Amino acid sequence: MALQHPSAPSCAASPVPRPTARSGVVHVNIRHTTRYTVVGNHLAQHRELSLLAIGLAVHIQSLPVGALVGIKFLSARFPESEHRIAGALRELEAHGYLKRTRERLPGGKVVTRTVSYNQPGSTVTPAPKPPRTPERPQKPTWTPPPKPTPEATRPPAPAPLQREPLPKPRTPAPEHHRTAAALLAELHRHAPRLLLAERDVRHLTPAVAAWLERGAAPDAVRRTLTACLPDDLKHPVGLLAHRLTALLPPPLPAVPVVTRRDPLQNCEGCDRAFRAPAPGHCRDCQPDHRKAA
Repeated sequence: MALQHPSAPSCAASPVPRPTARSGVVHVNIRHTTRYTVVGNHLAQHRELSLLAIGLAVHIQSLPVGALVGIKFLSARFPESEHRIAGALRELEAHGYLKRTRERLPGGKVVTRTVSYNQPGSTVTPAPKPPRTPERPQKPTWTPPPKPTPEATRPPAPAPLQREPLPKPRTPAPEHHRTAAALLAELHRHAPRLLLAERDVRHLTPAVAAWLERGAAPDAVRRTLTACLPDDLKHPVGLLAHRLTALLPPPLPAVPVVTRRDPLQNCEGCDRAFRAPAPGHCRDCQPDHRKAA
């Protein structure tokens, strides 16, 4: 009978050490019902991806459609540098978890399109359509006459809006034109956004001269053009042209011509009253009139 060794193991030792009370992970899992993301173990336990790439892939898969995932945006979101984040994105592209393409928009701007795959190599296929059931033959029914085409019933397109021409002075006044040109050229001193080009000054000068012709003071015209400018002013010339046309003051009323009559004078010859600019003789007492009589 062979000798027994009670201290010998009953079976061969496993190459993987069993967890003890002081080593190994213990999971405390709570079922999520909202705000969770399903991640496959092929990603969470990937043998070739770095820990930064795995965490970045999980973050991207948890984002909604349309979220920004650029290198600069991610480096501002996380403490890692742009260099490390760019390397992690290249890892995900190499293993099929990410696809980035550059596209040019109609306006000429180049953007990056990013597609995230939770299962590399998977393709989305449309669901098969259910088979169609044969339709039962229907009895012939009365069909109404065809309706007119939408083009025939469509109302005519509105005529394009025509801009009202700029006002012009009625009479040429060189002094008004000089004052108007100087006023427009100095508008940027009162409102920096109203810096006009030379051709714009020549275009708007007759309209400002029309305001001056109608009795508007230069300071009043300047206040009207610079008051309450919009925050998103893009075309100052168009705004000034609109204000000069829409807010044009009415013309000054015509000054009635008053004709003064000569005052009454007493004739020095016959003491009769007559109208004359200065004292003297009336028409009958004038020497020339007497000789004619």
